[in-house]
Order: sequence, then C-alpha cells, then structure tokens
Amino acid sequence: MDILITGILLGGTYALIAIGLNLQYGVARIMNLANGEILVAGGYLAFIAYVSLQLSPLLTIFLVAPLAFALNWLIYRVMLQPLVNRAKTRGQLETDSILATFGMSFIGVGLMLGFFGGDYFSYSFMAVPLQLLGSTYGANRVIAFCMAVLICGALYLWLNRSRAGLSIRAIATAPASARLVGIDVKRLSALAFALGGAVTAVGGALISTYLTLDASTGVVFTLKALIIVIMGGVGDVRGTIVAALLLGIVETAVASLLDPGLTLAAAYILFLGILLFRPQGLFGKTTT
Repeated sequence: MDILITGILLGGTYALIAIGLNLQYGVARIMNLANGEILVAGGYLAFIAYVSLQLSPLLTIFLVAPLAFALNWLIYRVMLQPLVNRAKTRGQLETDSILATFGMSFIGVGLMLGFFGGDYFSYSFMAVPLQLLGSTYGANRVIAFCMAVLICGALYLWLNRSRAGLSIRAIATAPASARLVGIDVKRLSALAFALGGAVTAVGGALISTYLTLDASTGVVFTLKALIIVIMGGVGDVRGTIVAALLLGIVETAVASLLDPGLTLAAAYILFLGILLFRPQGLFGKTTT
C-alpha cells in the first residue's frame, strides 16, 4: 500500500510535468523541447516569491500562470508561427519545431543562468509529515498532488465541455477538417500552446515545494514529459494522466523493491514496451 500511494503521489508530479506538453504537441503539433525550461522558470518564480516576499506557492501560481501564458503566446506568434505557415506537412512542422525549440531550450538555460546563477535552489514549504492510511508522507507532496488533480480535472472538463475546448480537440484530431467548419486553427493553436506553457509553469511552481532544481535540470523533465505523452497517446489528457500514474507506480516499486538506480531503466523499458505493442499510446487512436 505504501508503494502504491507513493507511486500515485509521484504520478501526480509527472502529470503536472506532462499535461502542458501534451496540449502543445497534441494540438499545435509543436514538439516543445524547451518545456522543461518553462517548468524550471516557474519553480524559480515561486522560489523568489517565497524567499523574498514569503508568498505561498499556492498564491504564486496565480502570478506564474498569466506570465507563462503571455510568454508562450509570444513565443508561438513570433518564433513558431512562421514555421507553421511554411510547413507543407505535419511531419515537416514537427521536425522544424524540434530544431527550433531545441535551440530555445539552450536560450532558456542561458537566461536563467544569467539571472539566477547556476546554484541549486530549494525552500521549505509545508515540509511536515502527514499520515495517510498508516504511513507518513510529506504534506507538500500531497498538496501538489491535490493541485494536480484539480488542474487536470479542470482542463479535462474544459476540453470536453466548452466550445473552445471542443474546437481544440477537433484541431488535434483533424486540423484540415476543422478549417472547413469555421474553426480558427491558427488562433486556437496559439491558445493551446500558451495554455500548455502556463500549466507547465504552474507545475514547476508546485513541484519546487519539494524538489531541488537548478537551471540545467529542465532537460530531465522534458524527457519524462515526452515519455508520458507518447505512452498515453498524443493529444489525449486521459492518457497523459494514466501514463503518469503508471510511470510513478512502476518507478516507486522498482526503487523500493530492487534498486533506486534502476528507476530510469524501468521507465524506458515500460516506454519501449508500450511502443512495441501499442505504438499509438494507451489512449491513442490507430491512424489509417
């Protein structure tokens, strides 16, 4: 039971890391390799607000979200929209976006090193023990998990109940057909990319309450997010959540029962297994 609960809490962290990338890749078709740097930047802002102003990270997210949304909207319009306009196929767009965002990730690391330095940063927020089903867990991890549930739930409802959300799902499924029914693909793709960046930055603010970060750790989060998005099925929020929880439980079981050093290997074995037997992901649809 302890392994299961710890794995679910870890899976909540992974869902926060990956849900934003799934929006960006699943809708806008931008494979954003700078996703991890946005996450770390959100963590930096939460750290600065807490240390300098004693502002709770649970309040800081209401500052982080609009800032990250505006920044990602600007990035999409200025840097990525030209790639979208010139791409003749979705494959070409994905290739171009990989190259562009790979360069953006280095720019992000350089800017954070320049502004904040290269030291690791962490702070103590709600770092108190909390009893759950007879075992002790960090209250900050539980709070971050609860926030992940709220964010993922709200996002799922918005995508499935609102007009804008349904339009975004239509773009993810068939962008050419979406244009034929009057959906503004360019505007909603920019919205999805910006919203994905905002969710990622909020995730960074929340996980900074219990993880130690530095300017160069973004690549680790990007790789985890890519694994989860592909495992769950590109463009499917349900798949991202299930894949994140599954990965968290598997890694926790391996670390507890075998060796903590094997967790990364276990993640990639799981990833490869899903690629071999269900390449479209857990909730993805087979393309014909």
